[in-house]
Amino acid sequence: MSHHKTATSVRAGHPSLSALGLGIVLLATLLPMMDSFIVNVALPTIAGDLGAGNADLELVVAGYGIAFTLLLVLGGRLGDAFGRRRVLVFGLLGFVLTSLLCALAPSAGWLVAARIAQGATAALIPPQVLGTIQATVTADRRARAMSLYAAVSGLAAVLGLLLGGVLLQLDLWGTSWRLLFLVNLPLGLAAAVLAVILIPESRSDHPVGVDLRGTALLGATVLLILIPVNRGPLLGWPWWSIVPLLLAPVAAIALWRTEKRVSGSGKVPLLPPTVLAEPRVRGGLLMLGPFLAAWGGFLFALPLTLQHGYGLSPLSAGLAVVPMSLAFLIGSFVVPALRARFTGRVVPGGALVQGLGVGWLLAAVSLGWLGNAGWTALPGLVLIGLGQALVVGAANISVLGAVPPAYAGVGGGVLVTTQQGSMAVGVAVLGTVFSVALSHGHATAFGFVLGVQLLTCVVVAGVFREKAVS
Repeated sequence: MSHHKTATSVRAGHPSLSALGLGIVLLATLLPMMDSFIVNVALPTIAGDLGAGNADLELVVAGYGIAFTLLLVLGGRLGDAFGRRRVLVFGLLGFVLTSLLCALAPSAGWLVAARIAQGATAALIPPQVLGTIQATVTADRRARAMSLYAAVSGLAAVLGLLLGGVLLQLDLWGTSWRLLFLVNLPLGLAAAVLAVILIPESRSDHPVGVDLRGTALLGATVLLILIPVNRGPLLGWPWWSIVPLLLAPVAAIALWRTEKRVSGSGKVPLLPPTVLAEPRVRGGLLMLGPFLAAWGGFLFALPLTLQHGYGLSPLSAGLAVVPMSLAFLIGSFVVPALRARFTGRVVPGGALVQGLGVGWLLAAVSLGWLGNAGWTALPGLVLIGLGQALVVGAANISVLGAVPPAYAGVGGGVLVTTQQGSMAVGVAVLGTVFSVALSHGHATAFGFVLGVQLLTCVVVAGVFREKAVS
């Protein structure tokens, strides 16, 4: 995601990205981001086929997200140094190969390992897309290109749920859930071939080094939290699940000190203290972390609840999110106009809108309304999608607008890392809460997840106002 000091306009004689080329890079963006959640609707089927437990299912989702998150900035810096088109094609081919490994998985352990590898290759793709847009799209077209990128990346999660349901229902050649990974093969190969033909090569004139120590410490901090949270509650919290939680703050402190030392030496760290010291950046990221964690947990629990708890088919569960995705799309495009008119009130307003939607779903769960093909959830899902778009869209604009110009590419990397990492951790944490609470029934378990999401909406609406995110 890092493209530090990339050109702000297309240089004379340098090939520009065509409209068709833009479509190809947007397809390349859609594939890895959609795969973060395309398996969610198939989790019950995977559990039955491979004998996977709830902890394994969480890792199928969260393992991909964590690997994706930890390597995003590294992927951006590789593109800056070796050429964005080259790294993009390499990433797409790796994504195709690891998707095939996922489709061939004979066991839950194999699938988890393949998903982690898939997430690692996926991390090479989005940074090259952003860097290519920045370097090869003229200034008058760049704002529209970036808005299309934001819409595609924002829609990916809910679109993944829909496509997952459709493919699972089709069950072509008896492939069942494996088709969700096999579909990446023709799409990924086509994107790679067309990228070679249609996307001009670009790289940074001043590529920054790779902060390997910072990347390793960030990974250690996340894993020291993720592994015990994923396994501890289901195993009765053995001693080995407590020790990593005690070590996590030590790793976090070491990470911060390392980043300050790297910054002081004149190099660009993974998490630049200069960027995080800006109040609007820090405030926006602190808000997005728990808000997106709740979102990730919700997207994990929703299809499981609709299928296992209320007997919906995978296709019906996927179709249930269509209104949410349409509301998200509309909200994404109206955010700039709303910010221009209402300044810093868009984020708290969006949180209130989403809170109303979550409240509707809570009422529907409590009163047993969700059994009617899921359509009684429609108003709640529309409000949730709209509110999500308003909060995340406005916060993204605010955070990126507050990043010092010299750190524009790195700031984008920090933002996307926060987004993807928060959702992955949310799947692990809230997925565990959901799994433990299943002993009291699906309605109660889903109610816990909705309760956490409602709490984050209330906090965002009440605490994060203009000072933090405008």
